[in-house]
Amino acid sequence: MTQQQPPQAHATDAAHSAFGPSAPRTARPVPAAATGRSSDWFTGGLVFAGVLMLVDGVLALLQGISALAADDVYARVGDYVFKGTLTTWGWVLLALGVVAVCVGYGILKGAWWARITGIFLASLGMVAHFLFLPYAPVWSVIMVAVDFFVILALALAPDPS
Repeated sequence: MTQQQPPQAHATDAAHSAFGPSAPRTARPVPAAATGRSSDWFTGGLVFAGVLMLVDGVLALLQGISALAADDVYARVGDYVFKGTLTTWGWVLLALGVVAVCVGYGILKGAWWARITGIFLASLGMVAHFLFLPYAPVWSVIMVAVDFFVILALALAPDPS
């Protein structure tokens, strides 16, 4: 048996390609959606959001406890439009911390309610940390950024159904 020559169009295309006729043909990369990589990315985003919520909750608990334990833990940085006592902020942070730990655990377990609650809670956390700026300015800005990433990861995750 003799092999037939490829049609002229193929030979011409190969001869005029950038790599020449002897260049080996490589397979094109398969899109991420076809290999399941996209779902791995989003699953990683959910784990990221869940862990950040747990850490954010534990840190808010510790901040709330320290603010309730002594009023001199945080010093006021300057004059600020939104005034409140440190004891009030202690209770707010304590409540947000307890809810954030529960929601973070729910996100890691894959509960559907936890994703929506996580977006809402991270939004509340952003506002609370903005209002907490006079007591811990650098920390508040960092926590606003963390809450932003939690919202982003939860909002971009695909619907599990």
